[in-house]
Amino acid sequence: MVKIEPLKDIEGVYRVLGLKPARIATRNLTPGRQVYGEKLIVYEGVEYRVWDPYRSKFSAAILKGLNRLPIGRGSRILYLGAATGTTSSHVSDIVGDEGVVYCVEFSARALRELVMNVARYRENMVPILSDARLPEAYRFIVDEVDGIYCDIAQPEQARVLADNADLYLKPGGFILLAVKARSIDVKKSPKEIYEREVNILKERGFKIRSVINIESYHKDHVMVYATYKP
Repeated sequence: MVKIEPLKDIEGVYRVLGLKPARIATRNLTPGRQVYGEKLIVYEGVEYRVWDPYRSKFSAAILKGLNRLPIGRGSRILYLGAATGTTSSHVSDIVGDEGVVYCVEFSARALRELVMNVARYRENMVPILSDARLPEAYRFIVDEVDGIYCDIAQPEQARVLADNADLYLKPGGFILLAVKARSIDVKKSPKEIYEREVNILKERGFKIRSVINIESYHKDHVMVYATYKP
């Protein structure tokens, strides 16, 4: 029998008991609707969406040890690299109707899918067709945020995130950076790349809280959790 219980230190994320391998879920903001074919579970009258760690680096990081994060209902999140909405839809579930997810995406095709399949049913998602390397371009749309999630295929991932943080992230806010080593430099070892990106964040005023290896789900990836000018 499948049961659902909340994670202790990450509001809005739930452990799914009875599924193997281990899985987590979020409460579905739009009951009855799937985003990427994920499993829907109804428990005690509430519908949850199983969060696939092979499709989402955020989910993978939680399953690999990210056990404390200041996110929850009402949070304002800037999401860089929202793509078609797989992970950003789960963030939308977490922040609820009281929160907002600013979804920045460079690909017009991906953003169109995000709008048509996800955001049109979720009033807390704000799709933005723009380049995360130019954060000033969406300054008239994005307000101060509580956190930034960054998952972009760019060679300067930490710098791009830090530039956005300087404009939008509140002091003490958090960031999650999915470092894709092969998008940065295929000639260097992933370990070298991870260390370089972490050092850039430190130089830009971030306090590193944890670096989580998620390579069992996503090859040559780590998730960096840090807080901004605490």
